[in-house]
Amino acid sequence: MTDVARAAGVSQKTVSRVINNERYVSADVRERVLTAAAELGYRPNTAARALITGRSQRIGVVSLGTALYGPASLLVALERATRAAGFSFMIANTVEDQPDSLQQAIDWLLDQGVDGIVIAEPIADGPALRLDTDTPIVSIGQASGIPEAVPGTRTVADSREATEHLLDLGHERVWHIGGPSRWWEARDRLKGWRQAHTDRGIIAPPPFEGDWTPASGYQAGLELSRDPEVTAVFCANDDMAIGLIGALAESGRRIPESISIVGFDDIPAAAFLTPPLTTIPQDFEADATRGLDLLLRHLPGAATAEPGTADRTAEPAPGRRLVVRGSTAPPPFRRNEVPQRKEQ
Repeated sequence: MTDVARAAGVSQKTVSRVINNERYVSADVRERVLTAAAELGYRPNTAARALITGRSQRIGVVSLGTALYGPASLLVALERATRAAGFSFMIANTVEDQPDSLQQAIDWLLDQGVDGIVIAEPIADGPALRLDTDTPIVSIGQASGIPEAVPGTRTVADSREATEHLLDLGHERVWHIGGPSRWWEARDRLKGWRQAHTDRGIIAPPPFEGDWTPASGYQAGLELSRDPEVTAVFCANDDMAIGLIGALAESGRRIPESISIVGFDDIPAAAFLTPPLTTIPQDFEADATRGLDLLLRHLPGAATAEPGTADRTAEPAPGRRLVVRGSTAPPPFRRNEVPQRKEQ
């Protein structure tokens, strides 16, 4: 560190501030220090730094052990945000059907000496958490027993927008294939779907509960395809929408001529389905940044949002996010009455 300070023409304390990603260092000085460190091949000794500072420069993340698109995408975004903030990243996976899994994951991370914990656990039920620790813990979205959470989730509003799109096209009601009721996100998407009907004085049809997989969308689709009153379906994720599309194709119900479909997530395959899927995209990068910023505010000297910038933990700005593609259209009995929205 002394060699880096000499090469950069700054004090050793300034080098320490840069290496620890602290604020109050000008961009020019920070660049000189980083350039000198790269030229000299300097790498900070994290074990030694932890002994001096009492901090490991390591953030723990609790996530459901799954390859589902939403949780996996949020985990990738959290790793990027954590690394950009100058911290290393440690994951503790939970198991969906083990009630004490969340507490075990938190305890394990605390045993590893992490500086803070981000909860990205999407499941609602479980025993009350024991959080008798000085280590800051925050959650992204809802989590039982976590006092600090990233506020302002858009899921309810987004789901309402998806449903309203179908109602605006002239569909009298919109059926819903939801996710497992134990998931916070499934509950919020169900809530937004119901609100869209209630706001217009419409009685919503009974929803189907899936498990996020194409197979569950397919099973619901077999039943929906037999009901001639079904002209529009909002699926709580794109994977279940894919299963629904398969079931409707087998039954001879054409999309969107007979049934319109809206999904949620905007997975990479959504734009390449036949027809391309109308859906709601998620901003995992923004959610991860807001969650990590909230956590870093509890760590002395940690870099958070630059002074003067917008508060990234504030509620997301309102606005339409629906990506309209070829899977939605007016119902057959209104085909010549309601103009279709232009595809994006």
